Amino acid sequence: MSYEDTIRQHARLIALQALAGEVGGTLNSELVREHLRLFGIRKDRAWLHDELRWLAERGALVLSPAGELLVATLAEKGQRHLDREIAIEGVRRPDLPVA
Repeated sequence: MSYEDTIRQHARLIALQALAGEVGGTLNSELVREHLRLFGIRKDRAWLHDELRWLAERGALVLSPAGELLVATLAEKGQRHLDREIAIEGVRRPDLPVA
């Protein structure tokens, strides 16, 4: 796996986790980008939109356009990935809870 693939898998997980942390499970793409920056992933809006569309194509989230931004809402499949009930290929697995 390439370095870029690793970054993409981490970014996808971080995006799902950011959505799960919100009441209603919804954020706009700029707020998701801010979450990625907290983890050292500094990518432009077009890159993030591609990743959000990739997640939407796999049923992990739902996207709605909002001007130049996208609004992402966590879907059941994305939550199931975060809960480790399923694995979405191409998204980093969440760590196991620490006992």
